[in-house]
Amino acid sequence: MANLFKSFFVFCVTFYVVCAKHEVYDGHSLYEIVVKNEEQSNFVNGLENDLPIDVFVYANTGRNGQILVPKDQKANFETLLASKDVEYSIKVENIREQLEIEDKILAQMAARTSNRSSVVGLDFDNIHRFQVVDDYLVQLANAYPNLVTVASAGKSFEGRDMKYLKISTTNFQDTRKPVVFLMSLLHAREWVTLPATLFAIEKLVLDVTEADLVNDIDWIIMPIANPDGYEWTHTNFRFWRKNRRNGLMVGNFCMGVDLNRNFDIFWGTASSNSVCSDTFHGHGPFSEPETANIRDVLNEHSGRIEIFMDLHSFGSMILYGYANGVLPPNALTINLVGVNMAQAIDRVKWPNKPNYIVGNVFHVLYAASGGSSDYAQAIGIPLSYTYELPAFSGAGQTLNGFLVDPAFIRQAGFETWEGIKAGARFVRDSLSMRKNMLR
Repeated sequence: MANLFKSFFVFCVTFYVVCAKHEVYDGHSLYEIVVKNEEQSNFVNGLENDLPIDVFVYANTGRNGQILVPKDQKANFETLLASKDVEYSIKVENIREQLEIEDKILAQMAARTSNRSSVVGLDFDNIHRFQVVDDYLVQLANAYPNLVTVASAGKSFEGRDMKYLKISTTNFQDTRKPVVFLMSLLHAREWVTLPATLFAIEKLVLDVTEADLVNDIDWIIMPIANPDGYEWTHTNFRFWRKNRRNGLMVGNFCMGVDLNRNFDIFWGTASSNSVCSDTFHGHGPFSEPETANIRDVLNEHSGRIEIFMDLHSFGSMILYGYANGVLPPNALTINLVGVNMAQAIDRVKWPNKPNYIVGNVFHVLYAASGGSSDYAQAIGIPLSYTYELPAFSGAGQTLNGFLVDPAFIRQAGFETWEGIKAGARFVRDSLSMRKNMLR
């Protein structure tokens, strides 16, 4: 009875706190945009530079856009769309209702799982906070010293440690083994990507059923690449995307840098110079400690990293560079491996999810600059990808996009791991083949 009361109390307190924080989104509507041509696409996507709107999905002729619009901007937004004859519909009338649904079901699941004592590692019923994950990485290194090393890439803007794991049976001393680099949560609001990196850690350390992935390959896994922004999505603004760089402008929204526009690759050419924009690129390449930290880890191991995977959401896509439309010299191989990874995911995904799309980010989505995967490609890592995990849309619920239902957390980790495995095994076999040819 005491445990039951404790669980109910945890749920009630959590639900009250998180509901109160979503007042800022009250009345915000999520619009679905249909564009007929490139002119309409450029117009709609450019509105983020003029209005305080939040682009969830950029509109193009092959893909409907999704834009979150504050209630005091809706009339103006609709007038602007009508002036260019752009079709639209309101997908969600009041996004706060969805946020409260997400909080409710996550809090219910947390209350049910709080008494579990048999769970090894972190459970996949919840989205875990920064400190929980940070402590977990240290615990794993302490428990498995012959396999796991925890390292710090450095501090975030607000001083949080950017920890990552090095998983290796030979403590990274066997240079014949390829290195796989995997990270998530560069964009703070993309919560569903965290279970994928945690699932990879579980299958490499705690529940090893495919020993070749541990014996033949070394791994670098950074679960939370934007710790400050990630915490902010839990405490203040659920749809926050950037880091928490302040001193740029005053205001809740006009601060922060889009870390995936801050790497030193085509920097500033296809991003925003407005600090209020979600794609603000910062005042210079690697101006942010988070991107500089990631750069340093990549550069330290660039001679051995064979594949780089940066996990994002949402969209069921595996994308590769360059984001200006220019293809790397080995684009055919990159595409082939991307297709293999996508097919591995498609074989185990939920039937109601779309098949993964594979392609160059510029041609599939839009032009961008300063991205992590482009940078990794440019410094000589042979295969570099951005994963876009699928959105959740459950029967009987209205959750979609960046929001997470506990029913999908483990599945997101499981299916993404299938793709990651396919990529890892390819680089292992490819590297072995190349070395045999040199003998």
